[in-house]
Amino acid sequence: MRNLSRRNFLKTASAAAIAAAAQGNAAPNRSRVYVASNTENGILAYDWNSSTGELTAAGLGAKVPMVDWLLYSPNRKYLFAACEVDSFNGKPTGEVASFGVKDGKLEPLSARNSAAKGTCHIGLDHTGRVLLSADYGGGAAASFLVTEGKLSEAVWTEHYTVHGPNPDRQEAAHAHFCSFSPDNRFAYINDLGGDMIHIYRLDTATARLTKAGAYHARPGVGPRTLHFHPNDHTAYCMDELASAVDVLEWHKADGGFSLVTTIQLLPEGEKSSVVSTGCDTVITRDGRFVYFANRGEDFLYGFKADAKTGALTPIKRFGCGGKTPRNFVLDPTERWMLVANQNSGWVSVFARDAKTGELAEQGKNYPAATPMRILFA
Repeated sequence: MRNLSRRNFLKTASAAAIAAAAQGNAAPNRSRVYVASNTENGILAYDWNSSTGELTAAGLGAKVPMVDWLLYSPNRKYLFAACEVDSFNGKPTGEVASFGVKDGKLEPLSARNSAAKGTCHIGLDHTGRVLLSADYGGGAAASFLVTEGKLSEAVWTEHYTVHGPNPDRQEAAHAHFCSFSPDNRFAYINDLGGDMIHIYRLDTATARLTKAGAYHARPGVGPRTLHFHPNDHTAYCMDELASAVDVLEWHKADGGFSLVTTIQLLPEGEKSSVVSTGCDTVITRDGRFVYFANRGEDFLYGFKADAKTGALTPIKRFGCGGKTPRNFVLDPTERWMLVANQNSGWVSVFARDAKTGELAEQGKNYPAATPMRILFA
């Protein structure tokens, strides 16, 4: 039995259609898209048309509750989900589940207890053998060994205790994001509550993690996510509580980071009338463009990136099509940007100019109950 999280998100879906023009004359290309839903019906299925930028609802992907994150195995044969529940199998933890992918359908393979309640994110190492989970509510992390898509029981767990100065959001540790170094030797857990990124050495044979240090962010900024640039030495750390991004230099020898610069997402000197928080990051495959999402003010911010150094030059802020852009992704053609607007109950789709990096001013909205994550096959 599962007891659902008390975090209160919008559970109804609505849509407001606005016109958008597709770019180019590419032949129709249809593929499956899964959307994580923070509802009882946690994985929603859609069909995607990359020629027109249209999503067509294809029913329920899998009935697993309160899904915050989805990811594929490297070979696309398996799909993994993080479920933000407060108890699973009679224990006060979240749930991590795996599915086989066959003919566009999901077949349950395994479901395991995470380390603590409120599992919000999972990450898979480059070999596909090690899966990590991060528990926001319980401030903990766990590792699992993956064998033919099936998860072992937790191999390693850690419960964090450090917390920052923000009394509303940092009253305790809040593990929020899992990632791996470009060479797969190190694993990282972003701790929003503790203002740090925990660094571990990774053993892919056993899925065990060994402490290797920590990157300490500025007090009160709440480091939420970590994404590596394709140049394999630049990383972008989203500071949620500061609506800012730390541009970091990654050190291959010890897996650590040093701060290069900080990018503010809000206009300098602007006092927002709403609570504004940074959220997610998207990087193009060639590393020439980087985008960041901000909630409260609700926008995407596009940058040109130096392919060698990862240095960022602002393009402009773009509308996100709704409220609370929880996750956003480029489709495989990189001609469309899709935004999971959590509190609007829809996914917004915008045409993208691959040469300039700019997004169309208008897009299309497609109903999706409390969307948290968009995943292309």
